[in-house]
Amino acid sequence: MAKMEMLRELWGFLKHRKAYWLAPIIIVLLLLGGLILLSETTAVAPFVYTLF
Repeated sequence: MAKMEMLRELWGFLKHRKAYWLAPIIIVLLLLGGLILLSETTAVAPFVYTLF
């Protein structure tokens, strides 16, 4: 629940400051972080290495 609260506050901050251009950067960073976590621990690792 705390993570959803943090995301809600972050979106409220971006909306209030009209910093919508930061949203794609944050999304890409989260996706790359998830990809790194996936490649460390699962059988997906060999397929991730072929992407780079």
